[in-house]
Amino acid sequence: MRASLVTSIGVACTAALVLPLSPSGASAAPQVPQATQNTGSADVPGSTQSLPLSTLGSDRSSGAATEQGVTRRDVSPFSLLGVVWDDADAELHGTVQVRTRTAGSPFWSDWQDLETHNQEHGADLGTAERDSGHTRGSTAPLWVGGSDGVELRVQAAEEDENGPAYAPLPQGLRLELIDPGNDPQGAPDEGAEPGDDSEPAPDPAISPEDSGDWPLPEDLLPALARAGEPAVQPDSARSYAAPRPRIITRKGWGADERLREKRLGYSKTLKAAFVHHSATGNNYSCRQAPSVLRSIYRYHVKSSGWRDIGYNFAIDKCGNIYEGRAGGVTRPVLGAHTLGFNTSSVGIAVLGTYGGTNPRAAATTAVAKLTAWKLALHGVNARGKVTLTSAGSGKYGKGRKVRLNAISGHRDGFSTDCPGSRLYGKLSAVRKAAGGYQRR
Repeated sequence: MRASLVTSIGVACTAALVLPLSPSGASAAPQVPQATQNTGSADVPGSTQSLPLSTLGSDRSSGAATEQGVTRRDVSPFSLLGVVWDDADAELHGTVQVRTRTAGSPFWSDWQDLETHNQEHGADLGTAERDSGHTRGSTAPLWVGGSDGVELRVQAAEEDENGPAYAPLPQGLRLELIDPGNDPQGAPDEGAEPGDDSEPAPDPAISPEDSGDWPLPEDLLPALARAGEPAVQPDSARSYAAPRPRIITRKGWGADERLREKRLGYSKTLKAAFVHHSATGNNYSCRQAPSVLRSIYRYHVKSSGWRDIGYNFAIDKCGNIYEGRAGGVTRPVLGAHTLGFNTSSVGIAVLGTYGGTNPRAAATTAVAKLTAWKLALHGVNARGKVTLTSAGSGKYGKGRKVRLNAISGHRDGFSTDCPGSRLYGKLSAVRKAAGGYQRR
């Protein structure tokens, strides 16, 4: 998600949805994580530890800090971390590295890099969300799993190859340690109704570790025959309506609705889908995906100052689809995912980092199913091209009309590596598959 320039909600569903593909469009069904409910108990919402960075090194000539960090220490348990700073327009020129200790053990990880350029994921300039006065600069968050020790170092980049000049580090650097809270235990649902032939065998790309015999979450309804969607698409396009895949709602993954801003934002229509990776790393099991989501949600809202989680949808590596930003899964909810092109688009994040790792077939298939259905609601050909007007992105100036694929990668709208070269390389096949689901 490296950027060349950084510039930088309530209809809450009462039940999670399991809506299957029609038999003609069915393919491998992903395994679904264990139930996660927002019961309001103290252990569900999670918590944030915010640690100010101290100076570890200075430039001898100017006295300016060249390295800041957090010395090795014991902390309360956490699972995800990131670094934030005061000015959302400021860019961190340098490197951020962290190592952590597995909770309850003496073992420390190797040093891991955090992606420093995260401002391309955010609300557009000039919007109420962006200009709220609460937004901060931030790195991408990193999922490390249950940990109780941390050490961090931020090193300023050298600006002049011929001398020891360093880029100034942003003001107010803080390390954010996120505890997602526990998944509450509830009576498991027995899953799909007996005799339901819309749920084929699991995708062979799912490893045995991730494809345990999990029950459907208690909040999920059993798979039903495909029901009609609201007729928001033009009459001429309704014949191309795609089946809606099953979606785990915010309640299903345990979103604490008290965190987000209550006001909702919408575009007038939907024209395009932008595919992202979360850059949180791939060291999670699909059972942990709800915890990863709750952590990202808390990081976006409490640490970065956003209205809600930035993405409209998320997909884990087993192909489970999750509702992201609140406002209704069928509606054109205004997200904060692709700087300059949030209006009239939907942002879909595949949980993980896909610069050097291939996404699983289950995940890319889920992207195709979701984009086919969502774009068809507004009569958009998943294989086609659309024209969007930039709100200013660093790659395209404000007001510039840009011709893009209806299913694009984040890098198509912003100078960034996102969604990672391995995931980006799958988008041509995703567009073809999505067009097939739309019978185009």
